[in-house]
Amino acid sequence: MKEAWFAGVDGCPAGWVAVFIQAGRDSARVRVVPRFADIFAAPEAPTIIAVDMPIGLPERAGPGGRAAENAVRPLLGARQSSVFSIPSREAVYSELGPLVGLAEIIAAHQRACVIARRTSDPPRGVAMQSFMIFPKIRELDENLRNDPALKARVYETHPEVAFWQLNGQQALSEPKKKRSRPYEPGLVQRRQLLIAAGLPEEAVNATPPKGAHADDLIDAFACAEIARQIHFGKAKPFPDPPERDAFGLPMAIWA
Repeated sequence: MKEAWFAGVDGCPAGWVAVFIQAGRDSARVRVVPRFADIFAAPEAPTIIAVDMPIGLPERAGPGGRAAENAVRPLLGARQSSVFSIPSREAVYSELGPLVGLAEIIAAHQRACVIARRTSDPPRGVAMQSFMIFPKIRELDENLRNDPALKARVYETHPEVAFWQLNGQQALSEPKKKRSRPYEPGLVQRRQLLIAAGLPEEAVNATPPKGAHADDLIDAFACAEIARQIHFGKAKPFPDPPERDAFGLPMAIWA
């Protein structure tokens, strides 16, 4: 019997960066794909996919976003700001674009903030950083809603929560970025945790593929390890049990 493959996926400038590993973690295959659906069609045919992107969108957002965000933030210490509050489904789908130029992006962001405030308690807008990943959130959401069988294959995770788990359930001391630039001490700390977990050192330390940044690759490796742990029953959802959105999609972060 062939050994199963697992995939960790993170958004990147060129689309999605995917790390494919097997149970023994002896090797890793890395590639950048333009569409999330390309991961399902990959030759590895991963049985479990863990992705750093929200799954399940609320009709109304509560304080701090979904229960998933509120469950993991207290674990992360100074890193908790990396966990974005997820707005309502209406806000995420409010500006479909395409948006051309900074002026259009700013105007669309402001309109999305109006809807986000109207559909949240207490009223809350949307950070620009969150707004810019709305297209990827929609892409993933549409894949899962159009094929209900994928619900058993695709799990939401978060790299900082994954690293918290790999670090003995301790928040990391260093950020991976400072002032929106890669911060090498934080990247080194994360690479060391991945290697200590058994992921192949050469692959973890490799130059990221074209279209992805170093932190995207490291995060995808962390997601891949969580996918492997989900397969072996060693990961758990936050919250447990997960909430579900209006389409039955689970709203939980796995680690």
